[in-house]
Amino acid sequence: MSRAYGYTSYGGPETETWFERPEPAPGPSELVIKVKAVGVNPVDYKIRSGAMANPQSTPSFPLALGVEAAGVVVAVGSDVEGFAQGDDVMGRAAPEHGSYAEHAVLLAEATTHKPPQVSFVQAAALPVAGGTAWDALEKLGVTEGETLLINGVGGGVGVMAAQLARNRGAAVFGVGSQTKRSMTESLGATLVPYDRGDVVKQMRQLLPGGVDAILDVVGGEPMRHVAILITNPARIVSVADPRVAELGGSFLISSSAGVPTVANLVAAGKVDPKVLQTYPFDQAPQALRAVESGHTLGKIVIDLEQTTDV
Repeated sequence: MSRAYGYTSYGGPETETWFERPEPAPGPSELVIKVKAVGVNPVDYKIRSGAMANPQSTPSFPLALGVEAAGVVVAVGSDVEGFAQGDDVMGRAAPEHGSYAEHAVLLAEATTHKPPQVSFVQAAALPVAGGTAWDALEKLGVTEGETLLINGVGGGVGVMAAQLARNRGAAVFGVGSQTKRSMTESLGATLVPYDRGDVVKQMRQLLPGGVDAILDVVGGEPMRHVAILITNPARIVSVADPRVAELGGSFLISSSAGVPTVANLVAAGKVDPKVLQTYPFDQAPQALRAVESGHTLGKIVIDLEQTTDV
């Protein structure tokens, strides 16, 4: 049996529970890993809430939470090539399997070998945030000498995007709270604090001519507010709000195409996923509450090799 943390129905935190399930077997195009670390993301609670549910399907509860993990391969699907038992990997969970668990099923096409220089904790932070940030910059076409505004620089995607854009030679500006100044500056970005005055006015002082590209990870009214700064609306990408299309921009559904490149940059010391807080597996509920609060700094990871008394 394999222990997991998940939910018994769609809803709030009250639906969450620990449960045992048989150790999973891989289907076609899947891998099973012994989980070493799990990345915690806002999408985890959004899936639990039912906001992303397919009305045509009936899920088989309980379901494990989580969409990404790093660990060691223990079983490989019959049609999977390039992976073997004992490989250290990171990847995205197969639909309705989840990753807050001792064993997780990953999609082979969304799984990457872990470089030896990258820890499991770091690796668990890359499939979603790293892949999303890479895809966003590719879609925006950010190049050397350009300016990028990240609306919501303090979370996992913003942290990765700031560093990747900086590595491309772009000047990066990040909207976040004053408490995130030190970390934002450590990314090579300029903080534009929303709690120290109007963001647009601050940006007009810094860049009177506007910005070349905007990556939004917040959505809603904050997204609409900063959109006025763009010189070409087609170069707004949001990973949080499909209504960005009303502004002339694009909503991004990310892939895992860039994860190997991002992992190699982490291995080379050129990018830091900024895992600033880890929780042992027994504290998975607390880890998700921290992300659900909306005020996290950097990335939160559940470390299955960390003991509760650490």
